[in-house]
Amino acid sequence: MSFADRTMVVSGGSRGIGLAIALGAARRGANVVLLAKTAEPHPKLPGTVHTAVAEVDAAGGKGVAVVGDVRKEEDVARAIDTALEHFGGVDIVVNNASAIATEPTDQLSVKKFDLMMDINVRGTFLLTRAALPHLQKSAARMRGAQTAGAHVLTLAPPLNLSPKWLGAHPSYTLSKYGMTLLSLGWAAEYADAGIGFSCLWPETYIATSAVTNLAEGGALVEASRSADIMADAAVAILSRPSTTVNGQTFIDSEVLAEAGVTDLTAYGGGDAPILDIFVDERTS
Repeated sequence: MSFADRTMVVSGGSRGIGLAIALGAARRGANVVLLAKTAEPHPKLPGTVHTAVAEVDAAGGKGVAVVGDVRKEEDVARAIDTALEHFGGVDIVVNNASAIATEPTDQLSVKKFDLMMDINVRGTFLLTRAALPHLQKSAARMRGAQTAGAHVLTLAPPLNLSPKWLGAHPSYTLSKYGMTLLSLGWAAEYADAGIGFSCLWPETYIATSAVTNLAEGGALVEASRSADIMADAAVAILSRPSTTVNGQTFIDSEVLAEAGVTDLTAYGGGDAPILDIFVDERTS
C-alpha cells in the first residue's frame, strides 16, 4: 500500500529498528517526523536524527527532525506540533524508544529502573496521548474510504507470563509489558475511534547497536536478523485496516508468514538465529 500523504511520528528513530520502520514507510511515500535525542554524532552509535532524516528523504519520503526527549512532555508536544505544521496531521505513531537493563534486582540501580519506566512506559504514554486528538481526526477523515486508517504501533512483546520471563529480569519485563498493557488498554478504551492500537516484537535478536556493543557482539550479530524484518512487518501491519489489527500483539515472522513471506534468509541470522527475550521455542 502507498503511504503517500500519511504522516508517521517515530520516537527514538535516529537508528536501529525505529529508523528501519521509518525508511520502510518512506519508501512508500510517507511523511516522517523523527523524535530523538541524538543531535550530534555519538562515539559508539551510528548516525544522528539529522542523518536519519536525510535517509528518509533519499528513500522517497519527507522527513523532519525533532531533537528531543520522549520523557519530556514539552518535547513530545513539539514533535506533534511539527507534524501538524509540516504535514497537517498525524496518521501513525510508532512507539519505538526504549531502554533496557537486565541486571538482577539486587544489582539494578534505582537510576536504571527509573530510566526504563520513564522511557518505556511514560514515553509511550506521552507520545500517544499527545497524538490522540489528531489520530482521531485522521480516523474520522478516512472512515469508509479504502485506506488503512490511523494506527499506533508499539514495539512491545506479547504478554508471556511464563515464570522463565517473569523471573529473568522483573523490572525490564514490567516496563515492556507496561507498554503492551497500555496498547491493549487503549485498544479497548478507543475501540470505536477507528484507531488500530497494536504491538510488534521480533522473533529473534535484531542486529542493532545495542547488540553490536555487547562484549560478545560480533558473534551475536551473526545470529541476529536485520532490522529490515521489523520494518517489513511494521509496514504490513500499517497497511491493514486499523480495525483488523486493533488490540493485537504481533511477532515479526508471523506477520510476514501471513503475508506469504516464509523464506527469511534474506534477513540474515543464519540457520539458527537467537530467539529474542519473551519468545519461547516453538513446539511444532
